[in-house]
Amino acid sequence: MRRLVPCALLSLLLGGCGEPGPSVMNEAPATWTVPDKYAFTLTSECGERALIGRFRVTVVGDKVTHAEGLDDSARRALLLRLADLVPTLRQLEKQAETARGEGADVVQVDREPSDAHPTRIVIDPSSAATDDEECYTIQDYTIGLAAEPSATASR
Repeated sequence: MRRLVPCALLSLLLGGCGEPGPSVMNEAPATWTVPDKYAFTLTSECGERALIGRFRVTVVGDKVTHAEGLDDSARRALLLRLADLVPTLRQLEKQAETARGEGADVVQVDREPSDAHPTRIVIDPSSAATDDEECYTIQDYTIGLAAEPSATASR
């Protein structure tokens, strides 16, 4: 009996030393009702891609009707004049859903508790690869008329 108690205690302590679980849970996305007209500030970081920088975005009828570059990186990206470069929030959600379905290592969608619109989206198809990540932060979300972007230091 004297050996049983220390062995059981050691087993309990070592049980917590196993491999860590996945860093992001693949939970089903919350439901967000997409308004007909809304605006937001999108900060796009991570990875090597054209969509890098801070943008003020206006959406009407689930289409981007105006995108303004708020920093040098965003202004340069808009100079490329690529069709659909700046996404709607619904397009970002679909991108995350697709990545999750394709088995991406990390898919994280943070949401505003009050209405479930996305506030941060992180996608990393392969944590072993470099510069394939996509990181988006959504701020200044307004329904209806566009609001001014919050004062945040430009990059």
